Amino acid sequence: MTAPSSTQPITSEQAAVELQLVDTVVASFDKTEDPRLKEIMQSLTRHLHNFVREVRLTEGEWNTGIEFLTASGHITDDKRQEFILLSDVLGLSMQTIAINNTTYTGVAAATEATVFGPFFVDDAPEIPLGGDIAGSAAGQPCWVEGTVTDTNGNPVPRARIEVWEADDDGFYDVQYSDGRVAGRAHLFADENGKYAFWGLTPTPYPIPHDGPVGKMLQAVGRSPVRASHLHFMVTAPGLRTLVTHIFVDGDPQIEIGDCVFGVKESLIKKFEQQAPGSPTPDGRGLGNQTWARTRFDIVLAPQDA
Repeated sequence: MTAPSSTQPITSEQAAVELQLVDTVVASFDKTEDPRLKEIMQSLTRHLHNFVREVRLTEGEWNTGIEFLTASGHITDDKRQEFILLSDVLGLSMQTIAINNTTYTGVAAATEATVFGPFFVDDAPEIPLGGDIAGSAAGQPCWVEGTVTDTNGNPVPRARIEVWEADDDGFYDVQYSDGRVAGRAHLFADENGKYAFWGLTPTPYPIPHDGPVGKMLQAVGRSPVRASHLHFMVTAPGLRTLVTHIFVDGDPQIEIGDCVFGVKESLIKKFEQQAPGSPTPDGRGLGNQTWARTRFDIVLAPQDA
C-alpha cells in the first residue's frame, strides 16, 4: 500500500487518529520525575510526530533514515564523530550555540562563540609562549598573538588557550593513521593576559565527506567545504569557557558559504602576508619563506553569563 503524498488531502478521521497517537505518546512521559527531561522528551515527541505528519513520511523513507543513522554510528569512533558533523551541517550546532551564548557586554563585548567541530583532542601538548603548534603539519608559518581580558577590560593571567587546525592539505593530525600530533597544542597567557604562538595560515578544506553525511550533502547539492579557520578553546577560573575560531579575511569560501554555518563577522581577522626574509616578532629565521601574522584579542564572559 502506497502512503499518501504530502499533497493528498487527509480526512478528518485520519487526522484524529494521528493526533490521538501524538497525545498518547506525549502522555507516556507524564510521570518523568525530572521536569526538564519531561519537557524535552514531550516537546521532542510532538515535533517528531508533526514532522512525519507534515511531510507524510513513507515507510521506505523512514527505513532510509534509520539506515542513515545506523551508518553514522558505525563510522563514528574515537577519532571521528559523524553525529557532530550531522549536527554541524544541519545548523543545529550553531543554533544551540546561539541560544546558549548570547552576547555579554561589559566594557567590552565577549568574544563570540562558534562550532566546536569533531577534531578536538583533550591531551594536546603544552608549548611555551611563542612556541610552535605546527609540528610536522605542512603550511605557511603564521604568527598569532593577542590578549585575553574579561568584559571589564581586566587582563586574565594564565588563561589556558587550546588551539588546533588542519594542515595545508586539509587534514587534522587525527585523520592520519600514523599517530602524529601536529597542528595542535595548548599554552598559557602570561600574567598580563598576553599570548603568542606560531601556527599555520588556515586554508579551506572539506569536512570528511566519505560517510553518510557526505552522501547526504552530495544528494542535496551542497558543498562540504569549510571556510579557512583556526580553532580556539579558552578557559580561566570564574569565567565562561569560550569555544570559537577565527576566519581569514578575504577567503572566497566565506562568500561561497561555510558548510557548517560557523562564520561570524566579528571572528573574521586579517592575516597579513609578510615578504620573504621579513624579520619575525621573535627573531625566528624563516629564510626566504613567506609568512603571515594576525591578532586575535579574546574577551571572556563571566561564568554566570
